[in-house]
Amino acid sequence: MTIDLNPRWYVAHTQPHAEAKAVAHLARQGFATYFPRYLKRRRHARRVETVAAPLFPRYLFVAVDLSAQRWRSIYSTVGVSRLVCNGDEPSPVPEGVVAALRSREDGNGFIKLQARPAFRPGERIRVLDGAFASCLGLFEGMAERERIAILLDLLGRKVRVVLDADLVAAA
Repeated sequence: MTIDLNPRWYVAHTQPHAEAKAVAHLARQGFATYFPRYLKRRRHARRVETVAAPLFPRYLFVAVDLSAQRWRSIYSTVGVSRLVCNGDEPSPVPEGVVAALRSREDGNGFIKLQARPAFRPGERIRVLDGAFASCLGLFEGMAERERIAILLDLLGRKVRVVLDADLVAAA
């Protein structure tokens, strides 16, 4: 007798930095998982490196057929904190979400994020993080790869500052 599984995707909340551990232990129990990651640029000690980072830190997708699988065992899985629920029942992910994420993967299985919007010279932008957080400035231009030059109004005059492109947003 074979059981036809009709799994739906659910979201598991993991322990801090334990997504990979949770994926391994859920697979050992027979659950299919999806852990979307992307390549992130990280600066540390004057070095820039590209590392794999979770698209949704502390969350991963688990395919479960609630009527045929023992899904409550997920709660005691190493690395998993809980399933995202609505009351006592796990909340299913809307149809197509996981497929849409998978369609954006490159050949190595990493999600390709959309390019950041281009700013025009003179456009107002806000600094999101760092020493100049929440300061407003004017976009001057691209300084070098992934870094931009902005003009900040500091102490009554315009000062040129070069920042990582991911530290600014449109004002």
